[in-house]
Amino acid sequence: MKKRKLTVALQMDPIESVNIDGDSSFVLALEAEARGHRLYHYLPTALSLAEGRVLASARTLSVRRRKGDHFTLGEIETIDLAEDVDVVLMRQDPPFDMAYITATHILEHVHPKTLVVNDPVSVRNAPEKLLVTHFDHLMPPTLISMDRVRIKEFRERHGDIIIKPLFGNGGAGVFHLRPDDSNLNSLLEMFAERSREPVMVQAYVPAVRKGDKRIILIDGEPAGAVNRVPAAGESRSNMHVGGRPEKSELTQREKEICAAIGPTLKQQGLIFVGIDVIGDYLTEINVTSPTGLQEINRFDGVRLEARIWDAIEAKLPQ
Repeated sequence: MKKRKLTVALQMDPIESVNIDGDSSFVLALEAEARGHRLYHYLPTALSLAEGRVLASARTLSVRRRKGDHFTLGEIETIDLAEDVDVVLMRQDPPFDMAYITATHILEHVHPKTLVVNDPVSVRNAPEKLLVTHFDHLMPPTLISMDRVRIKEFRERHGDIIIKPLFGNGGAGVFHLRPDDSNLNSLLEMFAERSREPVMVQAYVPAVRKGDKRIILIDGEPAGAVNRVPAAGESRSNMHVGGRPEKSELTQREKEICAAIGPTLKQQGLIFVGIDVIGDYLTEINVTSPTGLQEINRFDGVRLEARIWDAIEAKLPQ
């Protein structure tokens, strides 16, 4: 059966700033264009709810894997996301702040008539460090709180801890506090000055020295993994802070984790998800703008973006 050509809008950060060798949104756009789909690009700030219509000031987009010349944008035009578009890829990077949350509320007006990936209601209800708490039996010991007494009690029990902002991303603001570290009060003061949000505190998992594994799930099914090994002297494994990607296969425990969470992801319309696993523990479920496709593609000789588009197209009328 001949598949229909789609109009796809990418709600994402500036296309000119993406790393074409690492960005997952870029390969999703490449695959969409290769399938004959028409692409639009717009910034989250160009999204409007106008008298019941969801509008975006967008430009047509064409992409190619050519450094320094990887995109062409057309002139700005107004598109109606309910009438002119078949699929919206919500791919802007966190922070998961009120601007991000507002965007999910606006996109909720067009979904599912226009398929939004991932489902905006589920994205709003599933920030990375909170959705995972519904699977606490898979997590390391974890506390979410702004109560200093409770945080100190947690530290006394577990000694070696990680403390991080609840709605941070990319490893920013993540601190490893060993039992003899005297900076806890200063860190809590710093977090309190920056926001009113609770922090996440977790027992340190020494296995992180061997890597923090990113596993991609597509419509609830595991599709591939890449291990990210922290640089010397660093507790964070994020690749943009020096983490080294390594080829990786799923362990039996990781398959069990995927089997436990997969049905929930599928049921909530979370088509493209990246989870983080350290040792035997699930630490995050990334649903906002997951990454890792290109690294896995290179190690495994696959094209995960094609599988994602297969899953998207399967949910649309032919």
